[in-house]
Amino acid sequence: MIRKVIKINEDDCNGCGLCATACHEGAIGIVDGKAKLLRDDYCDGLGNCLPVCPTGAITFEERNAAEFDEVAVKKHMKEKEALKDHSQENAPSPKSPCGCPSTVARTFDRPVSPVNTVAEEGSCSSVKAESSCCSAKAPDVENIISNLRQWPVQIQLVPVNAPYFNGAHLLIAADCAAYAHPSFNQTFMKNKITIIGCPKLDDTNYSEKLTMILANNNIKSVTVVRMEVPCCGGIVSAAIEALKNSGKMISWNVVTLATDGSVIED
Repeated sequence: MIRKVIKINEDDCNGCGLCATACHEGAIGIVDGKAKLLRDDYCDGLGNCLPVCPTGAITFEERNAAEFDEVAVKKHMKEKEALKDHSQENAPSPKSPCGCPSTVARTFDRPVSPVNTVAEEGSCSSVKAESSCCSAKAPDVENIISNLRQWPVQIQLVPVNAPYFNGAHLLIAADCAAYAHPSFNQTFMKNKITIIGCPKLDDTNYSEKLTMILANNNIKSVTVVRMEVPCCGGIVSAAIEALKNSGKMISWNVVTLATDGSVIED
C-alpha cells in the first residue's frame, strides 16, 4: 500500500540515537553508527522522531510500504524492553542508543535564586566593563558551585523536546564567551538553561534547531552572549531568525563581550 513513512538520509545522520529514543514503536535502530528504519510495519508515520534530529536527516516520504502493524509493534517493544532490562543489570551508567553518553539529556538540581536581571533587563548589555554587575568579587574556589542546569549543552546535541526547556530562561552563548568572561558561570548562567555553539566552526544552520526549541517549549526569555568578533554575529542572527519563525513573543537580549572579556555596548 502507498502510505507515509520516514526516510533517513544516512549522509546527514550523525548516529546520535535521539530518533531511536523518540520512536515509541521501536521502528528506528542504530546500525553501524547510522539510524535505520528497521521495518516499515513498525513505523506509524506520525514522525515523533523528526523534531529531535539535530541534523535534519529525517523526513517523510510516500511510497509502497507495509501497513502499520500495532500487534507486531507491541511484541517488538516487549522484546526490546526485556532485552533492555537484561542489559542494564550490569551497566555502569545510562547511555544513549548509540552508546555515547554525550547526548543523554540530564537535569541537575541547583539552588534557585531570583532570575539574573543582568541579562533579563539588559542592564549589563549597555554598560562598560567596570559595571558592578559584571565585576563582582568571585567566591572562594572551595565554595564555587556550577550553575549548569542540564546536559548536553551543545546546540547540535540538545534534544528539542527536553523537559528542562519548558518554562526556561534560555541562554544561547558563543562557546568562547565562557573563557573570556571571568565570571561567566555566575553572571550569565545562573538560573538559566545554557546552550552553546560556534557559527564559524559548526557547519550548520542554528536557526532551524533554535526555532524548534522555541516553538515546542514555553521559553520565558532568551539571552544571547556573543564575542565582538564578526563571525559571532552568526549566532545572534540565528537566534533572531528563530524568534521570528517561532511565532511567539519572547523577551530577548544580546550581550557582547570584548576579546579581553569585558562587557561592551552592543
